[in-house]
Amino acid sequence: MTLRIVRLGTPRLTDEGLRIGTVRRPPRGVRKERFAADDWYDVWYPELSPSAPLLASAQQAATPEAWAAFEKAFRREMAEAAPSHALDLLAALSHRTDLSIGCYCAEESRCHRSILRGLLADRGAKLA
Repeated sequence: MTLRIVRLGTPRLTDEGLRIGTVRRPPRGVRKERFAADDWYDVWYPELSPSAPLLASAQQAATPEAWAAFEKAFRREMAEAAPSHALDLLAALSHRTDLSIGCYCAEESRCHRSILRGLLADRGAKLA
């Protein structure tokens, strides 16, 4: 049983489990009925994505300092009650079932999913 951090839209691994989209918006040009079939996600969970203004700052973060500012702000958002409880739930589920979370970004190190990885590890998630 593990929790994987994935890029949405990539082929699924056989033991990946339920795929959760932690993105602000659904994929453009994809019909809702195709989200799971086309390897985007099974469940959309935007509460674990950056707020719209924060997402814009992440997309414009061209320096290590700007990225660090984004990370600090995103961690602050994830410390709020609802996202914090969701992270606790995912960490607990990772010991009972296979599941994955992801985003569209090509480079994990410059994506909020890298921060989610750390937050989940801090909560004891069993990460792949």
